Amino acid sequence: MSTTAGAEDRLNALRASSGRLHRLVDGLSETELTRQSFARDWTIAQVLSHLGSAAEICSMLLKRGAAGDMRAPVREDVLPVWERWDAMPPLEQRAAWTEADIRHLALLDSLAATRQDAFQIPYFAGPLSTAEYAGYRLSEQSVHAWDIDAALDANAVIPAEEVVLLWQRIDLVASRFRDGETLGRLAPAQVAIELTDRDRTQLLDLGAELHVYPAEPADPVATLTGTSEAVVRLVYGRHRPGIDALRAEGKVGIDDLRALFPGF
Repeated sequence: MSTTAGAEDRLNALRASSGRLHRLVDGLSETELTRQSFARDWTIAQVLSHLGSAAEICSMLLKRGAAGDMRAPVREDVLPVWERWDAMPPLEQRAAWTEADIRHLALLDSLAATRQDAFQIPYFAGPLSTAEYAGYRLSEQSVHAWDIDAALDANAVIPAEEVVLLWQRIDLVASRFRDGETLGRLAPAQVAIELTDRDRTQLLDLGAELHVYPAEPADPVATLTGTSEAVVRLVYGRHRPGIDALRAEGKVGIDDLRALFPGF
Protein backbone atom coordinates (compact mmCIF):
# COMPACT_ATOMS: atom_id res chain seq x y z
CA MET A 1 0.00 0.00 0.00
CA SER A 2 1.53 3.32 -1.04
CA THR A 3 2.16 5.88 1.67
CA THR A 4 2.08 8.97 -0.50
CA ALA A 5 -0.27 10.44 -3.05
CA GLY A 6 0.18 13.16 -5.60
CA ALA A 7 -1.98 16.23 -5.88
CA GLU A 8 -3.82 14.96 -8.94
CA ASP A 9 -4.95 11.72 -7.28
CA ARG A 10 -6.40 13.64 -4.36
CA LEU A 11 -7.92 16.36 -6.53
CA ASN A 12 -9.62 13.74 -8.69
CA ALA A 13 -11.03 12.04 -5.60
CA LEU A 14 -12.14 15.40 -4.20
CA ARG A 15 -14.01 16.19 -7.42
CA ALA A 16 -15.62 12.75 -7.51
CA SER A 17 -16.73 12.91 -3.87
CA SER A 18 -18.13 16.39 -4.40
CA GLY A 19 -20.07 15.26 -7.46
CA ARG A 20 -21.60 12.33 -5.59
CA LEU A 21 -22.67 14.55 -2.73
CA HIS A 22 -24.31 17.03 -5.11
CA ARG A 23 -26.31 14.23 -6.67
CA LEU A 24 -27.22 12.88 -3.24
CA VAL A 25 -28.62 16.10 -1.76
CA ASP A 26 -29.91 18.05 -4.77
CA GLY A 27 -33.39 16.53 -4.61
CA LEU A 28 -33.86 16.46 -0.83
CA SER A 29 -36.81 18.30 0.64
CA GLU A 30 -36.45 20.80 3.47
CA THR A 31 -37.73 18.14 5.87
CA GLU A 32 -35.13 15.67 4.65
CA LEU A 33 -32.40 18.28 5.01
CA THR A 34 -33.29 18.60 8.70
CA ARG A 35 -32.83 14.87 9.27
CA GLN A 36 -30.08 13.98 11.75
CA SER A 37 -26.80 13.14 10.03
CA PHE A 38 -24.23 10.72 11.44
CA ALA A 39 -22.17 13.71 12.62
CA ARG A 40 -23.05 14.43 16.24
CA ASP A 41 -25.50 17.33 16.71
CA TRP A 42 -25.63 18.19 13.00
CA THR A 43 -28.47 17.78 10.55
CA ILE A 44 -27.80 17.07 6.88
CA ALA A 45 -28.16 20.78 6.13
CA GLN A 46 -25.71 21.65 8.92
CA VAL A 47 -23.13 19.27 7.50
CA LEU A 48 -23.54 21.04 4.15
CA SER A 49 -23.16 24.35 5.99
CA HIS A 50 -19.93 23.11 7.54
CA LEU A 51 -18.58 22.05 4.15
CA GLY A 52 -19.78 25.23 2.49
CA SER A 53 -18.29 27.60 5.05
CA ALA A 54 -15.03 25.65 4.80
CA ALA A 55 -15.09 26.00 1.02
CA GLU A 56 -15.56 29.76 1.36
CA ILE A 57 -12.73 30.07 3.90
CA CYS A 58 -10.45 27.83 1.88
CA SER A 59 -11.08 29.84 -1.29
CA MET A 60 -9.85 32.88 0.64
CA LEU A 61 -6.72 30.97 1.68
CA LEU A 62 -6.08 29.78 -1.87
CA LYS A 63 -6.22 33.38 -3.08
CA ARG A 64 -3.82 34.41 -0.33
CA GLY A 65 -1.37 31.72 -1.34
CA ALA A 66 -1.60 32.70 -4.99
CA ALA A 67 -0.72 36.26 -4.01
CA GLY A 68 2.22 35.12 -1.88
CA ASP A 69 0.42 36.08 1.33
CA MET A 70 1.19 33.31 3.82
CA ARG A 71 -0.82 34.63 6.76
CA ALA A 72 -2.48 31.72 8.52
CA PRO A 73 -6.23 32.03 9.14
CA VAL A 74 -7.20 33.56 12.48
CA ARG A 75 -10.46 33.72 14.42
CA GLU A 76 -11.31 37.12 12.95
CA ASP A 77 -11.19 35.58 9.46
CA VAL A 78 -13.45 32.62 10.12
CA LEU A 79 -15.91 33.58 12.84
CA PRO A 80 -18.04 35.94 10.68
CA VAL A 81 -18.20 33.26 7.98
CA TRP A 82 -19.37 30.61 10.43
CA GLU A 83 -21.95 32.92 11.98
CA ARG A 84 -23.42 33.83 8.58
CA TRP A 85 -23.68 30.19 7.50
CA ASP A 86 -25.13 29.08 10.84
CA ALA A 87 -27.92 31.64 10.47
CA MET A 88 -29.09 30.30 7.10
CA PRO A 89 -32.21 28.10 6.89
CA PRO A 90 -31.72 24.55 5.53
CA LEU A 91 -32.61 25.18 1.88
CA GLU A 92 -30.34 28.22 1.80
CA GLN A 93 -27.51 26.24 3.38
CA ARG A 94 -27.73 23.66 0.60
CA ALA A 95 -27.86 26.32 -2.13
CA ALA A 96 -24.95 28.24 -0.64
CA TRP A 97 -22.90 25.06 -0.23
CA THR A 98 -23.51 24.19 -3.89
CA GLU A 99 -22.17 27.55 -5.05
CA ALA A 100 -19.24 27.68 -2.61
CA ASP A 101 -18.15 24.14 -3.41
CA ILE A 102 -18.17 24.75 -7.15
CA ARG A 103 -16.21 28.00 -6.75
CA HIS A 104 -13.63 26.37 -4.48
CA LEU A 105 -12.99 23.43 -6.80
CA ALA A 106 -12.75 25.69 -9.85
CA LEU A 107 -10.26 27.96 -8.10
CA LEU A 108 -8.23 25.02 -6.84
CA ASP A 109 -8.11 23.46 -10.29
CA SER A 110 -7.02 26.69 -11.96
CA LEU A 111 -4.21 27.29 -9.46
CA ALA A 112 -3.04 23.68 -9.34
CA ALA A 113 -2.86 23.51 -13.13
CA THR A 114 -0.35 26.34 -13.34
CA ARG A 115 1.48 26.38 -9.99
CA GLN A 116 1.29 22.85 -8.61
CA ASP A 117 5.00 22.41 -7.77
CA ALA A 118 5.66 25.76 -6.08
CA PHE A 119 2.22 26.76 -4.87
CA GLN A 120 1.82 26.99 -1.08
CA ILE A 121 -1.47 27.43 0.78
CA PRO A 122 -1.57 29.11 4.24
CA TYR A 123 -3.74 26.58 6.04
CA PHE A 124 -4.74 26.05 9.68
CA ALA A 125 -2.00 23.40 9.99
CA GLY A 126 0.60 25.71 8.44
CA PRO A 127 1.81 26.24 4.84
CA LEU A 128 0.82 23.28 2.67
CA SER A 129 1.65 22.08 -0.81
CA THR A 130 -1.23 21.46 -3.18
CA ALA A 131 -1.03 17.69 -2.51
CA GLU A 132 -1.04 18.19 1.26
CA TYR A 133 -3.91 20.67 1.07
CA ALA A 134 -5.94 18.33 -1.16
CA GLY A 135 -5.39 15.58 1.42
CA TYR A 136 -6.88 17.70 4.19
CA ARG A 137 -9.83 18.73 2.05
CA LEU A 138 -10.47 15.15 0.89
CA SER A 139 -10.64 13.97 4.51
CA GLU A 140 -13.29 16.57 5.28
CA GLN A 141 -15.21 15.96 2.08
CA SER A 142 -15.20 12.16 2.15
CA VAL A 143 -16.06 11.71 5.80
CA HIS A 144 -18.75 14.38 5.96
CA ALA A 145 -20.27 13.17 2.71
CA TRP A 146 -20.50 9.77 4.39
CA ASP A 147 -22.17 11.43 7.41
CA ILE A 148 -24.95 12.50 5.05
CA ASP A 149 -25.05 9.30 3.01
CA ALA A 150 -25.31 7.17 6.18
CA ALA A 151 -28.33 9.19 7.30
CA LEU A 152 -30.10 8.20 4.08
CA ASP A 153 -28.72 4.68 3.55
CA ALA A 154 -27.86 2.29 6.39
CA ASN A 155 -25.43 0.46 4.07
CA ALA A 156 -23.46 3.55 3.04
CA VAL A 157 -19.68 3.22 2.76
CA ILE A 158 -16.88 5.54 1.77
CA PRO A 159 -15.89 4.66 -1.84
CA ALA A 160 -12.87 2.39 -2.15
CA GLU A 161 -10.78 4.84 -4.17
CA GLU A 162 -11.19 7.45 -1.44
CA VAL A 163 -10.42 4.94 1.31
CA VAL A 164 -7.03 4.22 -0.30
CA LEU A 165 -6.16 7.92 -0.15
CA LEU A 166 -7.56 8.41 3.34
CA TRP A 167 -5.54 5.47 4.59
CA GLN A 168 -2.34 7.15 3.39
CA ARG A 169 -2.99 9.86 6.02
CA ILE A 170 -4.28 7.54 8.74
CA ASP A 171 -1.33 8.06 11.09
CA LEU A 172 -1.71 11.84 10.89
CA VAL A 173 -5.40 11.66 11.74
CA ALA A 174 -5.10 8.95 14.40
CA SER A 175 -2.22 10.67 16.21
CA ARG A 176 -4.02 14.02 16.34
CA PHE A 177 -7.58 13.03 17.10
CA ARG A 178 -7.18 10.50 19.88
CA ASP A 179 -8.54 10.75 23.39
CA GLY A 180 -5.63 11.33 25.75
CA GLU A 181 -7.28 9.85 28.82
CA THR A 182 -8.13 6.63 26.99
CA LEU A 183 -4.64 6.43 25.52
CA GLY A 184 -3.19 6.75 29.01
CA ARG A 185 -5.43 3.93 30.22
CA LEU A 186 -4.55 1.54 27.39
CA ALA A 187 -0.85 2.28 26.92
CA PRO A 188 1.65 0.82 26.59
CA ALA A 189 0.24 -1.68 24.13
CA GLN A 190 0.44 -2.82 20.54
CA VAL A 191 -2.64 -3.75 18.54
CA ALA A 192 -2.38 -5.67 15.27
CA ILE A 193 -4.72 -4.39 12.54
CA GLU A 194 -5.60 -7.16 10.10
CA LEU A 195 -7.20 -5.59 7.04
CA THR A 196 -9.36 -8.15 5.27
CA ASP A 197 -9.04 -6.34 1.93
CA ARG A 198 -5.27 -5.80 2.16
CA ASP A 199 -2.35 -8.22 2.47
CA ARG A 200 -0.31 -6.32 5.04
CA THR A 201 -0.71 -6.10 8.80
CA GLN A 202 -0.76 -2.65 10.38
CA LEU A 203 0.51 -1.74 13.84
CA LEU A 204 -1.50 0.48 16.18
CA ASP A 205 1.18 1.53 18.67
CA LEU A 206 -0.13 2.92 21.95
CA GLY A 207 2.53 4.66 24.00
CA ALA A 208 3.27 8.19 25.14
CA GLU A 209 1.87 9.02 21.70
CA LEU A 210 -0.26 7.02 19.29
CA HIS A 211 0.81 5.97 15.81
CA VAL A 212 -0.30 3.64 13.03
CA TYR A 213 2.53 1.95 11.14
CA PRO A 214 2.61 -0.49 8.20
CA ALA A 215 4.47 -3.09 10.25
CA GLU A 216 4.02 -6.37 12.11
CA PRO A 217 3.54 -5.80 15.86
CA ALA A 218 6.28 -7.36 17.97
CA ASP A 219 4.03 -8.30 20.89
CA PRO A 220 0.37 -7.42 20.22
CA VAL A 221 -2.09 -7.52 23.12
CA ALA A 222 -5.06 -7.53 20.74
CA THR A 223 -6.03 -7.86 17.08
CA LEU A 224 -8.49 -5.67 15.20
CA THR A 225 -9.88 -7.32 12.07
CA GLY A 226 -11.98 -5.68 9.37
CA THR A 227 -11.97 -3.81 6.08
CA SER A 228 -9.79 -0.75 5.58
CA GLU A 229 -12.97 1.28 5.05
CA ALA A 230 -14.41 0.26 8.41
CA VAL A 231 -11.11 0.90 10.18
CA VAL A 232 -10.80 4.35 8.60
CA ARG A 233 -14.25 5.27 9.88
CA LEU A 234 -13.41 3.89 13.32
CA VAL A 235 -10.39 6.22 13.49
CA TYR A 236 -12.59 9.12 12.37
CA GLY A 237 -15.06 8.32 15.16
CA ARG A 238 -17.67 6.83 12.86
CA HIS A 239 -17.94 3.20 13.84
CA ARG A 240 -21.47 1.72 13.71
CA PRO A 241 -21.93 -0.99 16.35
CA GLY A 242 -23.82 -3.96 15.01
CA ILE A 243 -23.41 -2.82 11.40
CA ASP A 244 -19.69 -2.51 10.67
CA ALA A 245 -17.82 -5.78 10.30
CA LEU A 246 -15.05 -5.05 12.79
CA ARG A 247 -13.84 -7.52 15.39
CA ALA A 248 -11.38 -6.90 18.22
CA GLU A 249 -9.95 -9.81 20.18
CA GLY A 250 -7.65 -9.52 23.18
CA LYS A 251 -7.06 -6.97 25.91
CA VAL A 252 -8.19 -3.98 23.78
CA GLY A 253 -11.81 -4.24 22.64
CA ILE A 254 -14.02 -2.35 20.21
CA ASP A 255 -15.42 -0.19 23.02
CA ASP A 256 -11.87 0.77 24.00
CA LEU A 257 -11.09 1.76 20.42
CA ARG A 258 -14.30 3.74 20.07
CA ALA A 259 -13.37 5.66 23.22
CA LEU A 260 -9.82 6.14 21.90
CA PHE A 261 -11.13 7.65 18.65
CA PRO A 262 -14.11 9.85 19.58
CA GLY A 263 -14.14 11.67 16.23
CA PHE A 264 -14.64 15.32 15.38
